[in-house]
Amino acid sequence: MISIRRLRWLGYENFPNTVRPEPVEGQLVQTGVDLRSPSARQAQPERKFIMILDAFFTASTTSHNVTVRVAPNFLPEQSSADQDRWFWSYHIRIENHGDEPVQLLTRHWRITDGRGMVNHVDGDGIVGEQPLLYPGGSHDYVSGCPLTTPSGMMEGHYRFLREDGSTFLADIPRFKLVAPATAR
Repeated sequence: MISIRRLRWLGYENFPNTVRPEPVEGQLVQTGVDLRSPSARQAQPERKFIMILDAFFTASTTSHNVTVRVAPNFLPEQSSADQDRWFWSYHIRIENHGDEPVQLLTRHWRITDGRGMVNHVDGDGIVGEQPLLYPGGSHDYVSGCPLTTPSGMMEGHYRFLREDGSTFLADIPRFKLVAPATAR
């Protein structure tokens, strides 16, 4: 897995909104693609960029020309097995591949813990925003999820508004929340 530090070196700090850094050759070891090979160098820059995103984001799905990518990260410093508290951050990237602007209105999460207990979370926007995504644009944000079990999963959808006033749902892919094994 490419680390956050490595992605910052690749220009990752510039990903929010519509800025797209140029991919750097030789960075996709995990996916089995060696960007130093002649055939990979001939691939289009956009495909190389998507390959870098796929290496970082562990889950993605596209619906209605909106791609949602997710990268969860366990946070041991905010977790305590003795207190039955495990905490993850998750990085979401939302991309508009359509030909018209869309605005994110609401979110719906289905959060399932390791015992199968399901919680639904609904709200306006994401982290206090209702971003407008222009064609080819994207929006990144980071949020978090506590659980009382060392594993679980999340999935859901966003409701978007089109220019003509119609709305649609864009799926958030299911992703696992798994704490590393710990010895007691």
